[in-house]
Amino acid sequence: MSARPVRAFAVTLLAALLGVLLPATAARAGTVQGGRLDWGIKSSFQSYVTGPVAKGSFKLKSGAATVGGSLFRFHSAAGSYDPASGTFEASYSGGVTFQGHQKSDGVYELDMTVSRPTVKISGGSGTLYVDVSSKAKDTGAVSNQSQVPFATLGLGGINMKGGASPLTLTNVPATLTAQGAQAFAGYYAAGTQLDPVSLSADVKAAPAAEPSPSATPQPGASEQTPQAQGAFADAAVDWGVRRTFREYVTGSVGQGKWTLAEGAQDGGALFRFPQGKGAYDGGKGTLDAAFAGTVQFTGAHLDLKLGKVSVKVENGKGVLSADVTTGSETKNAVPLVEFDAKGLKTEGGLATLTEAPAVLTEGGSQAFNSMYKAGTEMDPVSLAVALDATAKLPALPDLGSTASPAPAPTAVEPAPAAKAEESSPAGLFIALAVAVLVLAGGAVFLVVRRRRTAATVE
Repeated sequence: MSARPVRAFAVTLLAALLGVLLPATAARAGTVQGGRLDWGIKSSFQSYVTGPVAKGSFKLKSGAATVGGSLFRFHSAAGSYDPASGTFEASYSGGVTFQGHQKSDGVYELDMTVSRPTVKISGGSGTLYVDVSSKAKDTGAVSNQSQVPFATLGLGGINMKGGASPLTLTNVPATLTAQGAQAFAGYYAAGTQLDPVSLSADVKAAPAAEPSPSATPQPGASEQTPQAQGAFADAAVDWGVRRTFREYVTGSVGQGKWTLAEGAQDGGALFRFPQGKGAYDGGKGTLDAAFAGTVQFTGAHLDLKLGKVSVKVENGKGVLSADVTTGSETKNAVPLVEFDAKGLKTEGGLATLTEAPAVLTEGGSQAFNSMYKAGTEMDPVSLAVALDATAKLPALPDLGSTASPAPAPTAVEPAPAAKAEESSPAGLFIALAVAVLVLAGGAVFLVVRRRRTAATVE
């Protein structure tokens, strides 16, 4: 055996070992795209708003959801992370509106919306920013503020350097700032402990540079799917049924779940029924569309399936209908909710209606076994209609690749970089590589020695 094949074998073996053993998920500086933030703002405030004094409620907006006992889930993280410095910034979508102390004229004395939470961490300190619209507790003056530094984050013991994707922080303490106290309409003083913050964020490598305009193919008429008069290329309807119904199904009473099939998608706080087909007239503001997908709710004394969802819009009013199956009985095309469709608008190749208020019909009340009366407020309805093949429907909320951060008594490190005094897996990989080279060198030495010995004997 010659030395050259042995060297080649050693190099090949080393490359194979490094390819298998070295981590493929080491974090690099890049963009944050996808993830969730769970935060109750302040659970005692929630209890006050919905309690016997304020006699109010809260409403979710822009895809926000509820999770656990008193948490709001914000979604679709977007931002950046540098594992070398530990600098992190991510903004999350969604909002929640609190209303209470309703006066005789229907106006709420307590009316506050918190949305778009953004977490910024740098140099061992962190701040939570939010958009806040609020009505002052004493004067009733309304203010709208963007990205208020609402709370400081307690990052003691958290090493943000060297984190791998997905990055996760759990139960980080949050303390109300002076500016946050002012934005909170004066209900709490600066220094008040808010609910802790848990988040996850998917970190992706920076995207490649976009091709120059000259290299980008320009869409032409031949690339668009020709549509029949009034027809459209695609459509989807988003509807969460009713937040409290979802909570009932999965709670201690319902002890159940929901199952999606035939193309329906789960957006966290809503269900998307896709693949719409039908006709749309932007001039008249009319829509007649049928959608794919089913959602089935099952649990203790519960078996309800909704499918073949359809939507009709005319004269500024909309009706969402579905086939309703309870047990072995199916009723076809039951009008479930009526919604305000005056906001349906066309812009470019896309027609949209966002979070239109919806109320239960008489048929809908029967479908829910009279759990709710006709006229009960249900989750809002959103519509998106792609008028040609180049238009893209709005994306669903992106909750990221991780499971929900599990509650913990204290914040935990987000996969920190190995400390100098601790053993590092990289050391093992290097040792193995050295061992391979030593063995390979020994093999070469043995081959050469045998050749020399053979020459002496001859």
